Amino acid sequence: MEIQNRNTEYTGLIDQISTVYLSGKTSATAAINRAMVEAYWEIGKYIVEFEQGGKAKAQYGEGLLEALSKDLVLLHGKGFSVSNMQRMRQFYLTYPIYATVSHKLSWSMYVELLKISDPLERSFYKKQSILENWNVRELIRQKKSSLFLRLAASQDKEGILKLVNEGKLVEKPKDILRDPYVLEFLKIPEPYHLSEGDLEKRLIDNLQSFLLELGKGFAFIGRQYRITLGGKHFYVDLVFYHRILKCFVLIDLKREEAGYEDVGQMNMYLGYFENEEKTEGDNPPIGIVLAKEKDELLVKYAMHNISSQLFVSKYQLYLPDREELQRLIKKELSASDDDK
Repeated sequence: MEIQNRNTEYTGLIDQISTVYLSGKTSATAAINRAMVEAYWEIGKYIVEFEQGGKAKAQYGEGLLEALSKDLVLLHGKGFSVSNMQRMRQFYLTYPIYATVSHKLSWSMYVELLKISDPLERSFYKKQSILENWNVRELIRQKKSSLFLRLAASQDKEGILKLVNEGKLVEKPKDILRDPYVLEFLKIPEPYHLSEGDLEKRLIDNLQSFLLELGKGFAFIGRQYRITLGGKHFYVDLVFYHRILKCFVLIDLKREEAGYEDVGQMNMYLGYFENEEKTEGDNPPIGIVLAKEKDELLVKYAMHNISSQLFVSKYQLYLPDREELQRLIKKELSASDDDK
């Protein structure tokens, strides 16, 4: 018994040391990140101020960054390539007030943000990176999938500016919706001949990427979730729980176009989860019929007098047309200005 107690105490000691060590390591990494972001901002500031110094600018001209890179690499080694020096300069010019620089983002995150030429789009990705705690890989994927443009294309001017200034906040069921969902990470070429079951399996096999596309707050519960009504078994393709909205989210996949019967079936699923699965503290479940195509008029009438918690969205297996989305957004912004 004494040896067992001693082992238990020793295990506890290991856990305590590990917790303190990992906490210290995380804090140290965060402190280093803050220090480096601030240092790069200050370097950018020094470069810009030097360039504005009249005689100094004339003496070095266009070769300033090349000269700095060469001399600083000799002094300090890596980290001072010409491209990195250009990014530091751009960093200061983009965020001339240091208070607008977030310590929650690493230098590599800022490098990706600086590649975005449009200030509205850059502001959105900065806000969303902080809100959803993205890493660099996740930020790159969301940029590539044109998340901002997809969300903004369905908004009026006020909604677009809210996205820019606040990011995509999740406060009500409609806020989790995206239309279309982009599933390019499945790497399925068009035309494709997958069954709904195959599509579902690929999504589960790429669950991390799918959760990123769904957005913040989703926790996976299960696939082919069985419910029994009147002695008959039915299966919900994918079931999630949303930690922010505190409710189940049911997703039914459709290989082709969503029909009125799909809306009715999802409404039945919602009724079951509302009465049989929801526990104290849960909000009403949300249902999403996710299809390759949808007829807006058919969906409108199929959903007449049906729960406002039910949505029909499209998915696509390729990246969206950025230029077309940009045209839609510019048209909305300019039309709002013309109305004044």
